[in-house]
Amino acid sequence: MRNTQIYSEILSNIIAGEKLLAILIDPEKFNVSTTKHFLSRIPKQTTHLFLGGSTVPELLMDKLIDSLKIHTQLPLIIFPGSASQISEKANALLFLSLLSGDNPDYLIGQQKAGAAQLVGSSLEVISTGYLLIDGGNESAVARVTNTKPMSQSNIDEIVHTALAAELMGAKCIYLEAGSGAKTMVSAQIITAVKKVLTIPLIVGGGIRTETQQYLAYNAGADILVMGTIFEK
Repeated sequence: MRNTQIYSEILSNIIAGEKLLAILIDPEKFNVSTTKHFLSRIPKQTTHLFLGGSTVPELLMDKLIDSLKIHTQLPLIIFPGSASQISEKANALLFLSLLSGDNPDYLIGQQKAGAAQLVGSSLEVISTGYLLIDGGNESAVARVTNTKPMSQSNIDEIVHTALAAELMGAKCIYLEAGSGAKTMVSAQIITAVKKVLTIPLIVGGGIRTETQQYLAYNAGADILVMGTIFEK
């Protein structure tokens, strides 16, 4: 039976009314020599570190995880752009399916490649329905996956896609406006999606200020993801 410790802790925190914050680190944009300084700058309320990017050269993920483990006890969760970013050194993996696009490689292709690597693995795997939402610019995710984001004006489609993911067995839903998004996922969308779910809701992309954090949490987000603001 696979380990479920990280996911169980997330559920317990949500039930207790806690709001969680994950800082996303892209191995390709991160200098491991600055790890200690970087960790000293992230918010004290940070609960998780998400690791990944749209394109990450081989071995960079392992190098990043090794460096982080020296300086932090925060859970390290891989947020992979492809199966090649899976590392046994992490605590958990968001096993993503890009349900907002029609590219079969990111619906099931990368998942099959990832499954082959996970046979016999002790890495905690968290099945996640991944929805790319229009953040006002072309995101790296859209470019690499060759898919279009979902329009923020089509709330029903977003809600039904998220619900379908849960009904198919997803343990989390991730609404993503994309790295460096001009516009975060709207509070209206977050509220509408959260209303139909019984699983944790992750929201990321375009969140830079405390006001935006408050709006997203208040709308129903369980976990917020921030990254671009900390990359420099």
